[in-house]
Amino acid sequence: MIQVGDQLPAATLMEFHETEGGGCSLGPNPVDVVAASVGKTIALFALPGAFTPTCSAKHVPGYVANYEALKAAGVDEIWCISVNDAFVMGAWARDQKTGDKVRMLADGDAVFTKAIGLTLDLTGKGLGLRSNRYSMLVKNGKVVTLNIEAPGKFEASDADTLLAQAKA
Repeated sequence: MIQVGDQLPAATLMEFHETEGGGCSLGPNPVDVVAASVGKTIALFALPGAFTPTCSAKHVPGYVANYEALKAAGVDEIWCISVNDAFVMGAWARDQKTGDKVRMLADGDAVFTKAIGLTLDLTGKGLGLRSNRYSMLVKNGKVVTLNIEAPGKFEASDADTLLAQAKA
């Protein structure tokens, strides 16, 4: 499992774009995790799946609401990662009105989630392999803080947790 001090693994996530521009085409675009994290401070949080009740009601809106405070604390980008496809993540971004505040990144085959060792096996519930809820502060591709949520808790992926850590 990934630890504080580790570098983010080489993996490609997908991001849906509504409009062309800035080198991105309309639709899903690859995001090289290593290249995209170089020279940046990233507030990264992951959730088991898009459109889940708690994640839609609490987690994503918390990061959108704390966008300015996170930026003021030195965070360059906010990433939300979920084991879904880019089309679902794009729809969830529209539903949550994330705009340019939160990058909604799809880990469709759970490659990134497996590489960091934070998978959640929900196959017995018909949901397949998912991601644990967690958050981390990443600086220049290196994990500075890591918060992994215990089952049934809804705290570690909250924006307030990462905001306090970014300010420290």
